[in-house]
Amino acid sequence: MESFLNPTRREQMAGGLMLALGSGAIVRGISYRVGELSKMGPGFLPVSFGAILVLIGILLILRAKSTAPGLGKAKPRSEWRGGLCIVTGIGAFIVLGHYGGLVPATFVMVFVSAMGDRSNSVKGALFLALALVAVAIVVFWWALQVPFPLFQWG
Repeated sequence: MESFLNPTRREQMAGGLMLALGSGAIVRGISYRVGELSKMGPGFLPVSFGAILVLIGILLILRAKSTAPGLGKAKPRSEWRGGLCIVTGIGAFIVLGHYGGLVPATFVMVFVSAMGDRSNSVKGALFLALALVAVAIVVFWWALQVPFPLFQWG
């Protein structure tokens, strides 16, 4: 059990999982028409994301092999706060998206999720949330015209 808790071992396993998922996406995506960058087919996105996952998996495995285990590393802190904030942010987006609209849902989701990072301040999370609300409005509401009201009460 101790070898499973080793950070190097976990990075290798995460890299292997990304490598497997990316390879699966590439194999499955190739069965569709891939197309090219100027005229994408239905298989283009899975193959592209699969290739990115494979590259990240390889980099993770190489990074894990290059770091010597246990040299000057303190025991990592438990990161329950980050996971809890992200899950809470997603839940808040679902509820506020239904009852409040795109702007409040995006703001609360980003703010709560950003507070999961121990190095983030309230001011930094606030600026990040405001910036991503602006991006969401431009991309989803204006450019893509997703039928999601900006504000909605009830």
